[in-house]
Amino acid sequence: MDTVRQNVNLTETKNNLKKQQRRLLMRKFLSNKPAVTGLSIMLFLIILSTVGAWLVQYSPLEMDPTSRLEGPSAEHVLGTDNFGRDLLSRVIYGSQVSLIVGFSVALITSVCGMIIGLYASYYKRLDNILMRICDGLMSFPAILLAIAIMAALGPSINNVILALSIVYTPHIARVVRSSGIVVRKQTYIEAIESQGASSTRVIWKRMAPNTLSPLIVQSTFIFANAIIIEAALSFLGAGVPAPQPSWGNILYDGKLVIFNAWWMTVFPGICIILSTLGLNLAGDGLRDIIDPNS
Repeated sequence: MDTVRQNVNLTETKNNLKKQQRRLLMRKFLSNKPAVTGLSIMLFLIILSTVGAWLVQYSPLEMDPTSRLEGPSAEHVLGTDNFGRDLLSRVIYGSQVSLIVGFSVALITSVCGMIIGLYASYYKRLDNILMRICDGLMSFPAILLAIAIMAALGPSINNVILALSIVYTPHIARVVRSSGIVVRKQTYIEAIESQGASSTRVIWKRMAPNTLSPLIVQSTFIFANAIIIEAALSFLGAGVPAPQPSWGNILYDGKLVIFNAWWMTVFPGICIILSTLGLNLAGDGLRDIIDPNS
């Protein structure tokens, strides 16, 4: 009976400690103004892209030549473009494309980069091969490498996600590898290995959890960079194909009439600035919370 009571008490104590840790982490996050501000901006954009699509009365592809290049008004809140399409609906639907591309790239690069980084940090021979490949990819500017890949694959949303995942996976792999090397040298890893633990168990049950913190922070910056590069590719005509709305191709249409229709460049530009600002603030805040010494 005493043993059972002790086990119950230990379980309750562990649960209480976990609850306290969660509360402390939540207090840390709420007290961090950059993280809260960045998260608030991103929540606003997510709500705008989802709820706003149901509220707009015009289709982003509906053309009206008689309303061409009209300024902001009660009928068209953000004005119209050079084909008479409602700019508000195009910006809202374009935000869906940008957020989907950014999130998909951040997710794919996190998974692939984590696998590459963990195995590179555990196996020295594999490390030399994988890191030289990553160095080769990172030697090219991100935008140039993305343009080259898109030129080979062709313009589409799926190809944009694939191209940007190839571009940014080495960055995640480098971050995970550096954290994995530090964890690999810890004494408890040697103790587990001496007890006969397999390499798979060591990598995924012991090393992987200790590399999640820098991985999460880096993925927020990848998210922001992916939005910028996607807009740049669409602006150059190598990203999301027209007439599908994207912040980048809206800017491309706007540059032709920038002196006559300023709203076509200002409003999508503001959206790009807000999204990248929000993600960078959230990333900086998370880094301060997870690793205050940095």
